[in-house]
Amino acid sequence: MNNTFLTPRLSEILDLAKEQGRVLVDDLAAHFDVTPQTIRRDLNELCEKRFLTRIHGGALIPSGIENMEYEARRKIAADEKRAIGQAAARLIPDKASLFVNIGTTTEAVSDALLDHEGLLVITNNINVANRMRVYPTLEVIIAGGVVRGSDGGVVGEAAVDFIRQFKVDYAVIGVSSIDQDGALCDFDFREVKVAQAIIANARHVILVSDSTKFERSAPVRIGHLSQVHTFITDRCAAPSMRALCKEAGVQLIETGV
Repeated sequence: MNNTFLTPRLSEILDLAKEQGRVLVDDLAAHFDVTPQTIRRDLNELCEKRFLTRIHGGALIPSGIENMEYEARRKIAADEKRAIGQAAARLIPDKASLFVNIGTTTEAVSDALLDHEGLLVITNNINVANRMRVYPTLEVIIAGGVVRGSDGGVVGEAAVDFIRQFKVDYAVIGVSSIDQDGALCDFDFREVKVAQAIIANARHVILVSDSTKFERSAPVRIGHLSQVHTFITDRCAAPSMRALCKEAGVQLIETGV
């Protein structure tokens, strides 16, 4: 993306979006000391130039075929992810066994589980394993396979075969996007295979996803919302998504952050 011909304010907005993953109208208005209407016009211009993608109340770096940088994804909806992680942790009792897959929201769940006792945690997420391994009351098993440099995810057939050896109480899964028809999608077909094995080998599947995932798109299908038992998000505004949850018997938990 060439931003040579952008005004200084537009260039700075774009830089903030690249750093944070997303920008919000109210925050930008306060930052630049201008009206929200001015910022909306700026965001519309950046979206028309395909630098950003509009979301409710702000804009995102476009997802396209390639996923955005992992550190930028960590910063998107950080407070929402923290609340989602805490809500998920409340569902998981001490001495349970669980899968945790790749993702910034699943990492927030792992943070919230650190005060649990006697958990057996099986993960293909190096970040989760590294965070939890130092707690003596938690047993951590990490899948073998190809380590993806961008985010520390372990992917590939070896990881799939490893996951299939277990049958656990809970699975905590994250996705890159949720379509309006309930399709759960991601970017890397190798990661999708691992996620599908995790879903198939857990007694209770917990999907954790902040509401920005309703506004993104990804090309590879993991499965469908109806395959999970509990869906935890900060906000589910779409009536169609609520209807899908009700029809499939999926428990919908909104943290309201």
